[in-house]
Amino acid sequence: MQISQALDYPTLDVQIDRERAGQLGVTVELVAKSIVAATSSSALTTPNYWTSPTTGVPYRVAVRVPENQMSSADDLRNLPVMPDGAPRPLVSDVATVTPGATPGEIDHWNSQRTLSVTANVAGHDLAAAARQVDAAVKRAGTPPRGSTVAAHGQVEQMLLTLASLRGGLLLAIVVILLLLAANFQSIRAALVVLSTTPAVLVGVLLALLVTGTSLNVQSMMGAIMSIGVAVANAVLLITFAHERRRAGDEPATAAIAAARSRLRPILMTSAAMIAGMIPMALGFGEGGAQSAPLGRAVIGGLMASTVATLGVLPAMFVVGERKGPCRSASLDPDDPHLSDHQEATS
Repeated sequence: MQISQALDYPTLDVQIDRERAGQLGVTVELVAKSIVAATSSSALTTPNYWTSPTTGVPYRVAVRVPENQMSSADDLRNLPVMPDGAPRPLVSDVATVTPGATPGEIDHWNSQRTLSVTANVAGHDLAAAARQVDAAVKRAGTPPRGSTVAAHGQVEQMLLTLASLRGGLLLAIVVILLLLAANFQSIRAALVVLSTTPAVLVGVLLALLVTGTSLNVQSMMGAIMSIGVAVANAVLLITFAHERRRAGDEPATAAIAAARSRLRPILMTSAAMIAGMIPMALGFGEGGAQSAPLGRAVIGGLMASTVATLGVLPAMFVVGERKGPCRSASLDPDDPHLSDHQEATS
């Protein structure tokens, strides 16, 4: 960890005695111009131009003391200050020259002066480094008045992206719930389908823990992909179970029949996606480590969702159906599901 700006750049501080300068007929402006012209150039304070009489091209003319004649504090003290019609006092006659220090670079962020602290996090994930920085800032206490501490750069973008992904994951679950409720015309059936989502998240976390992978942007994208496939498999099974229920089967019988009939499609879908993600999860090739968390998250989520879809989802369906069969919420008087329910209740 280091501070990129030099905080103790050596300087020479010139403190002008205004009273003494006035007695010698020297103004502060004249002393300042003399020092700037000697240490830098008069081009910064007094721009002068000479125009060529033949070509008419102007050229900048600057007064400057040779660098070999201005190499120490004594040379600056012996610099003459030359007012018009007055003796030639030296800088030492009207000012005090002392060594000092100043920041060698001044940076700004949105017009605010900043002091950057940078560090190399090779071999460690960025999120862990960000947590350590936050802990160090808290241990340092309240910053001085008028000062603030903020994280910028890759950490800022990472935190913003992770927050967006978390919000996107929750939004995706809510949208899927609404779509399933519209499809099945039952909130209970939609919740039964989404009951596999916790298993997907647990599988993702276990896969990341076993492989030593951090929870990052790629792994969260993999979790979202796993939830999509898990919901698709759950919809496949619950749809067939509802068909068996409308055919007159008991909830347990319908759930078992749905699990048996949809066993092969669900296994084939999950196995195909897992097999396709294995090369990505191994991280082979240049830059493979960046996309490896996505593959590992998908594999862990799909393995857990497959077990939950075939083992837990039928039981959840039976529990939901025991509270009463799903009734059609359709307003269409010709809806066959509605007529079947009316006949059953009559």
